[in-house]
Amino acid sequence: MIYKINKINRASHLLKIGVLLLVTGCSTAPSKWENINEEGTFLVYRRQSLIGEESYSITSTKDSIIVKSLQGENERGRITGVEAELHLDMNLETSFYLNRRITKNDTIVNLEVKKTSEGVSVWEKNRDFVETKKSEFFPVHSNIPAGIEMMLYHYYFKKGGKGSLPILPRGEVSMNFIKKDTAKIKGEDVILSRYVVEGINWGGRTIWVDESQNLVALVKANTQIREYIKKGYEEAKPLFVQGNVEEQMAALSKYTEDLKGTQAKIKALVGGNLVDGLSDVAQEDMTLIITDGRISKIGKRSEIEIPEGAEVIDVTGKTLIPGLWDMHAHSNQVQWAPAYLAGGVTTIRDNGNELEFATSFRDAIAKNGAVGPDILLAGMTDGAGIQGNGVVRARTEQEAKEVADLYFSNGYKQIKIYSSVSPELTKVLAEEGHKRGMSITGHVPSAIGNARGAINAGMDMLSHTSRVLTVLFPDKKVKELGTNFISKNDISQEQIDDATAFLLEHKTVLDPTIALSVVRAMPKGAVIESIEPFSNRIAYELFEGKRFRGGVSPARSEEAKADYIKSMGILGQFYKAGVPIVAGTDNVVPVFGLYLEIETYQKYGNMTPLEALKTATIIPAKAMGLDAQTGTLEVGKEGDIAILDKNPLLNISNIRTVSAVVTNGNYYKSNPLWEAADFKPAE
Repeated sequence: MIYKINKINRASHLLKIGVLLLVTGCSTAPSKWENINEEGTFLVYRRQSLIGEESYSITSTKDSIIVKSLQGENERGRITGVEAELHLDMNLETSFYLNRRITKNDTIVNLEVKKTSEGVSVWEKNRDFVETKKSEFFPVHSNIPAGIEMMLYHYYFKKGGKGSLPILPRGEVSMNFIKKDTAKIKGEDVILSRYVVEGINWGGRTIWVDESQNLVALVKANTQIREYIKKGYEEAKPLFVQGNVEEQMAALSKYTEDLKGTQAKIKALVGGNLVDGLSDVAQEDMTLIITDGRISKIGKRSEIEIPEGAEVIDVTGKTLIPGLWDMHAHSNQVQWAPAYLAGGVTTIRDNGNELEFATSFRDAIAKNGAVGPDILLAGMTDGAGIQGNGVVRARTEQEAKEVADLYFSNGYKQIKIYSSVSPELTKVLAEEGHKRGMSITGHVPSAIGNARGAINAGMDMLSHTSRVLTVLFPDKKVKELGTNFISKNDISQEQIDDATAFLLEHKTVLDPTIALSVVRAMPKGAVIESIEPFSNRIAYELFEGKRFRGGVSPARSEEAKADYIKSMGILGQFYKAGVPIVAGTDNVVPVFGLYLEIETYQKYGNMTPLEALKTATIIPAKAMGLDAQTGTLEVGKEGDIAILDKNPLLNISNIRTVSAVVTNGNYYKSNPLWEAADFKPAE
């Protein structure tokens, strides 16, 4: 079913989205720009599930072209729209661009670009006006509508189709022709040209254009995968999904070729201070030998003989800690590989992704030696209805069994249950997953509504503080409790002790993603660097969604902050009692959000630095059944090591001083990895 914007009442800026089945054929733009009157539609998918559509029009007068786009989405019940308008001259030079996000109650200008007598003025959400002298440019941001993006490519081809083009508000765009693909459309072969485009979203996107150079399809990420497909071409979706996987793997191969180099089978890390992840005392002036990826010797520098042929790496004055884990990753593009390693993260649990990409990414690292962290997969599964997330659904008992088979046969470690799974099918998924040796993680399903009900239904791990802490209120559901329910309620020690006993009895693992709460509590107008100091180092294509945060009112900010501080105090009590708590980011600020998560545990959870560090090392390793292999620095374990300039046992924020990493027998310096991922290197 397709969700289409019917109209926008511009007086009140209210969006009305109806449900409409449309069947039309493919359309192609005329070869000349004079006297154009064209309309078209792109279907919008998230995780391959149809969530909306975008209608666009292109019209022209004697000396100008006007492109309008109207996009409506019903994404898990959240109805939003984007309205955009672009004015071009007959040379496809931009004179005006406006992009607005429309919700039921508000209209927000994302980007406005105007040519003026002085040059070009740029207004960007949460940024001040900027004046620039650029004479040639195209307005581009990571959420550019497909109809507007199509004109970008026409402009690029008109400029010669080579090199890069300057864009506003920042950066440049380039295109690289890959190959011709044949799509089967209504029984006919249609030839499409595949390109990889860089500069719009982090890393790149895969696009296809027809013989008239009109955009037909694109697959992009920027921390979540979306597919835009021109109506009439939707039956070729598998081609577009697979094509994007191929281009992502090609990019990963290039990273590996550029970064990995020749690696010795034996490595000697000499002279460092060792934080093994077990003791709260750093062992000084140590040597650690890694042979074929495993730790073969640990001892004082004066006592360890370095094997012949070993690569000697001087880590004098540095601190070695176990490689970090991100237990709530959404690694939807290969740029995460160098970025995670640069930050000292050697293992991630991908907590919901498209199967085709996720398995290819995991296998390229595990089986083919590509650069990147070890990836453990949790398979996203949701139930029926418009609020469902993704294309993999469990709406019947038979579908639940098929979901378990699907993920088990593809080597997944977990089934992730999302919010729309019914109580009955939560139990079926848990039973079927457990039969196959998989554990069950995810959200508290809405129909269950309480952490205890989800755990009793068979869930082993739960995500997000707002759902986890319903365990304190066994007779109430998330919906009844409302937002910030921890700060709004008096919570007795008896409640905490009872919840602790319940969690311990069921051996439940908690994944709070508290850094997400910290960032969401940011007051309007605040600079995100005051909360996450490394935010300015992320790739510029991520700024709009990850750095330029909207924020909330001062009153809501104070209430939300009080809620996460009080919540973390309760979670800290759970931890002290033995409830496993694991650090995960949910992509709040790529990579750096993990540091913020760990710091928040220590700051507000009454944890020691070692205890906070364990949430991202041995505790997740044990939760995933891998504690005999990794998670601490001990002889016989995998050599997953983050090398820091400073000791985190003295100050937990020293986890931010990662300068190198060892994983899978490979040694990498951080700054080349940061630069490969288009992040700014550490100073």
